[in-house]
Amino acid sequence: MTTTYAVLSEGLEKRFGAVHALRGLDLAVARGTVCGVLGPNGAGKTTAVRLLTTLLRPDAGSARIAGHDLVREASAVRRRIGVTGQYASVDGDLTGRQNLRLFARLHRVRGPAERAGELLDRFGLTEAADRAASTYSGGMRRRLDLAASLIRRPEVLFLDEPTTGLDPASRNQIWDAVRDLKREGTTVLLTTQYLEEADQLADDIALVDRGRVAHSGSPSQLKALVGTYAEVVVAHADALAKAAGVLDRLTGAEPSFDHERNTVGAVSGDPTLTLPRLVRELDAAGVPLLDASLRPPTLDDVFLRLTDRKEQAA
Repeated sequence: MTTTYAVLSEGLEKRFGAVHALRGLDLAVARGTVCGVLGPNGAGKTTAVRLLTTLLRPDAGSARIAGHDLVREASAVRRRIGVTGQYASVDGDLTGRQNLRLFARLHRVRGPAERAGELLDRFGLTEAADRAASTYSGGMRRRLDLAASLIRRPEVLFLDEPTTGLDPASRNQIWDAVRDLKREGTTVLLTTQYLEEADQLADDIALVDRGRVAHSGSPSQLKALVGTYAEVVVAHADALAKAAGVLDRLTGAEPSFDHERNTVGAVSGDPTLTLPRLVRELDAAGVPLLDASLRPPTLDDVFLRLTDRKEQAA
């Protein structure tokens, strides 16, 4: 088992006073893959990362990281992992080059100057290498932070919401870096509040809800659990309620509205629902229809359906 999985946890539990943050977390991440960990606010994602990176000690359960016991061999675990948290850990008073050299010396990496240069070049920071990190944009600081976590060439890299607050261009640069790491054989465990990010990067996804993994599988496997998304565009806002009634009857799911587009949609688990049937039912109900479609669900649909949440995913 330890040769197959880079991260393997069983029954991990953690309490903070009356708050039961993790309630038996079971997680298996195959070597050389990207695992996306998704969940609503308070689901336990960041607590799980802090446990798996030895920053916290579990109250119950066990885990092995890169083949080493999380508690009994914590030092060996730390030598084999890299961590990028939600906030950049670099020193703003130092230059980018000085930051990476400092991390290299702390980790006793041979040739710290050479290693720093390699990473600056890899992350497109060579031109800004001798500027204070405080002058970097948010995307540049995140890239520098990611570079610092790779100083020691970790077997397993933990990324806790690495692209939060970044513009699309900066986010794409981080995504490209994660894809490169996977090609090189690094295992990546990624928590994210962006469902598109998990869909783009993850080989497997763990949906965490209330301190446990509620569902897991590849993005396509999770989408298959949900069914088809039916969407209806009506001629005017007054018809939205009537269209929602038809969708509610056909799908058994609570419809969601986009009032700006006069659109209502719902996820259907009924494999017999076809577009002609949907249009006939809408026509029979007197809905002034502009457009109707059936499409595969997005991860947003999956998340809301499988975690039974109606609020924002995070």
